[in-house]
Amino acid sequence: MNMPTAKEDSKKTIAFNLIDDDNMPPIVITMDDNDLPKVVLNRKHQLWLSVNRKIIGGCAEELYGKIDELLAAYLQEQRMYERMD
Repeated sequence: MNMPTAKEDSKKTIAFNLIDDDNMPPIVITMDDNDLPKVVLNRKHQLWLSVNRKIIGGCAEELYGKIDELLAAYLQEQRMYERMD
C-alpha cells in the first residue's frame, strides 16, 4: 500500500461549507465523507468572523503545534506499551 507523501497530502482540497444556524458555533473543523478535513463557517456569526478574521487566520501555526504535541504524546504512550510487551 502506497502512502501519500507530505507534498501530495498538502495538495488535497479542503471542503468549505457555509451554514446559517443559530445553534452552531462560528467555525467547525470536521471530517468529510472521504475522511479529509472540512471547515464549516456559520454566517450567523458573520460579524464576529469578520472582526476576528486575522486572529483566526493566524491560528493555523499554533493549531498545527497543538496537534503535533497531541500526536507526540500518543506516539510516546504507544512506544511505552510496545516496550512493556
